[in-house]
Amino acid sequence: MKRKDQAKMSSAGKPRRRLILLGSTGSIGTNTLAVVEHLHAKELAQFDVVGLATGSNAEVLHEQALQFGVKHVAIVDPAHASLLSDLPNVFTGADAALELIEAIARKGDLVVGAMVGAAGVPATLAAIDRGCDIALANKETLVAAGEIVIPKVKKKGIQLLPIDSEHSALFQCLQAGRSIDEVKQLVLTASGGPFRNWEKDRLYNATVKETLNHPTWDMGPKVTVDSASLMNKALEVIEAHWLFGMPAEKIKVVVHPQSIIHSFVEFVDGSVVGQLSPPDMKMPIQFAITWPDRVDGASKAMDWSSLHQLEFGPVDHERFPALGLAYDVIKMGGTAGATFNAANEAAVSAFLDGRIPFGMITQLVGEVLNQSQPTPVTCLDDVLNADEIARQMVAEKLNRESSVGSTEQSVGISPTTG
Repeated sequence: MKRKDQAKMSSAGKPRRRLILLGSTGSIGTNTLAVVEHLHAKELAQFDVVGLATGSNAEVLHEQALQFGVKHVAIVDPAHASLLSDLPNVFTGADAALELIEAIARKGDLVVGAMVGAAGVPATLAAIDRGCDIALANKETLVAAGEIVIPKVKKKGIQLLPIDSEHSALFQCLQAGRSIDEVKQLVLTASGGPFRNWEKDRLYNATVKETLNHPTWDMGPKVTVDSASLMNKALEVIEAHWLFGMPAEKIKVVVHPQSIIHSFVEFVDGSVVGQLSPPDMKMPIQFAITWPDRVDGASKAMDWSSLHQLEFGPVDHERFPALGLAYDVIKMGGTAGATFNAANEAAVSAFLDGRIPFGMITQLVGEVLNQSQPTPVTCLDDVLNADEIARQMVAEKLNRESSVGSTEQSVGISPTTG
C-alpha cells in the first residue's frame, strides 16, 4: 500500500489531523516522520503532513515532500531552492518558515517546532496566534521568548507539548500529582556528554571531532556541542522554568550517564516519580503528537535483562560552568534569555568553524550576559533586537581576539606564553 493511501485511512473512527513540521530534515524532523509512518502503518493515528520547512537540506526536503504528498515547503537557503522547482508551493529566504505558517496554518493544526536555534521563534509564535497546538523540540523558543510565548498559549487555550526527552519526562511525571503546589523539585538528568570524566585543561581544548562524539544520543552538531558543554542542560533549566511555572531554586540537574531515566519529580511528601525509556527520541515525539492517548510505540522497548545499574552524580560546576548561567538568566529575566541563547549560538558556530577552542564557548556567553542590560519582553521585536545585539557582541569579541592574536604573532610572541 502506498504511503499516500495510508494517510487517508481511518483510525478507530478518529479524524485525521493536519501536521506542519518545522525543521523536517534534522534529527527530530526525520524521527517525527518515522513516527507518523509507524502510526499510519498500524492504523493508530492519522496525520496529513501539509507543510515542511528546513534550513538548507533541499534534497531530503524534496524526498519528504514527495513521500508524504506535501504541497507547501519552505527552505531558508535560497541557493538550494532550485532542487524544489517541481513542487507547487516553495517559500524561500530567512522568513520562509514564517511565510509557510502564515500561508497554511489554521486553528486545530499540530505544528512540530524542531528548527534549531532562535530561527524557529517567529514561526512558532505565528502558529500559536493561529490557534495551532505546538509540539515543541525547539527549546530556544522558550529560552528567548518565554515571556510572550506562555501568555499567548494560555490566551489561545492551545496545547504546548514538550518533545525534549527531559521535559516530556517531567510532563509525564507531573501527572502523578494534582497540582504544581505538591512538587518539591523538578530534577533534570544529564548524560554528562563525551567529556564527563575529562580534566578541565584538556576539556578547554577539545576538538570538534571529540565534541561531536556523544556517547548516547544521535543529534545535530549544534545540539551535540551544547550537550558536551552542558549548555544544553542550561537551556533546559530555563525551558522547564517556563513550561511548568517553577522557580529556579526548584529545578535541579544530576548527571546520569546511561540516559535511561530522563527526568524525575520529587513531591512534597518525599515520593519521587521518574520516567524511564531507552535513549530514542521517537518515544517523546510520539507521546507529544498522540497526546493524550498512548498507543503502540515506534521506539524499542526497555530491555530489563540488560539493565544492570543506573548511576547518578552531581554536576561539576567548575568544569561545566554553563549550567550556572541558566539560573542567572532566570533571575535577570526580560531579554536575558534571548541574549544568552544568541550568544551561545554565535559562540558554538565559531567553535564549529574552528575559530575558538571549546572552552571559550561558555566564557564568551558569560561575558556577553554579564555585559548586557536586560529589558522587559513585550513583543517579538524585543527578542529579535536582543538577539542581534548579543550576536554583534560575540562578533566584536572574536574580532578583538583575532586582532590580538595577529599582533602577538607578528612580533614573535606566543598567545599562550606571552
